[in-house]
Amino acid sequence: MSISHYIKDIGRGAAGARALSQAAARDLMGQVLDGTASDLEVGAFVMAMRMKGETLAELLGFLEAVEERCLLVESDRPVVSIPSYNGARKLPNLTPLLAMCLAQQGARVLVHGPLTDGSRVTSAEILRDLGLHAALTLADIASAWARREPAFVATGTLCPALQKLLSVRSVVGVRNSGHTVAKMLNPCQPARCLRLVNFTHPEFGTLMAAWAQQTRADAVVLRGTEGEPAADPRRQPRLDVWVGGELRGDLSSPAQDGVLTELPLLPRSHDAATTALYIQDVLGGARPAPAPLARQVDLVLAALTALEASAQAKSSLNA
Repeated sequence: MSISHYIKDIGRGAAGARALSQAAARDLMGQVLDGTASDLEVGAFVMAMRMKGETLAELLGFLEAVEERCLLVESDRPVVSIPSYNGARKLPNLTPLLAMCLAQQGARVLVHGPLTDGSRVTSAEILRDLGLHAALTLADIASAWARREPAFVATGTLCPALQKLLSVRSVVGVRNSGHTVAKMLNPCQPARCLRLVNFTHPEFGTLMAAWAQQTRADAVVLRGTEGEPAADPRRQPRLDVWVGGELRGDLSSPAQDGVLTELPLLPRSHDAATTALYIQDVLGGARPAPAPLARQVDLVLAALTALEASAQAKSSLNA
């Protein structure tokens, strides 16, 4: 098989490219993930989509193909899915702190992303320094939840084919549609999954809002901190909470306005060991959590309560 006919449609530049249907996008991504497309075709696909940009229908098709090839994580309670794919570049990566705060409150938290990144500090590295190693099996995930700890699953474990696509970045130098889809993954069955989806560019935030509404997703959409889904510790970002495809204003939070009058006490270095020590201090009460992140924790927990209430109401109606 070949994906060349798809590349003809999407590879005509930003002005001349034609969007794929959801079904075509699913077939295209499936061939890429299954290795039936050549390396040259995969490179052409990556660059063509980079220039054209994804439509919602294309993202839905790509997502279907990836989820069909993912490890299924079973849960009988709602799960918070935290995609962590960017790591720290200048600021400390506080996604592990977010995950651990939620887990300590009894939430089932699944963090997924790369183990390492040559130029950034990953959540996996920070969690490892905190004594939390990557889960290799479903039993490892269940054990972490039983200990009230977040479970971290490497993308290579969650979906090896997706990890291979993400690795194309090291060759061509740019991110691809796989990185976008990774933020949208729902690997949990049959439980509802509250996905924390971050964006950098406003147009992607608008696209994610349309995705949440159309697919009736449970999601928290926010502007990321260096591409990570933890709230910026310096200034409260806007947090939009979607429950069953409905934007819940009562659970959401506006962005902080005005001039900052006080900055949080953050570690001076963003390396994994220093960040892990800082997280231990916050969890132990020696330091306060940054106010924006504490607010994010509260909103996520409130959203989980709303999910559980919705599930109970549906169960009562079906009884």
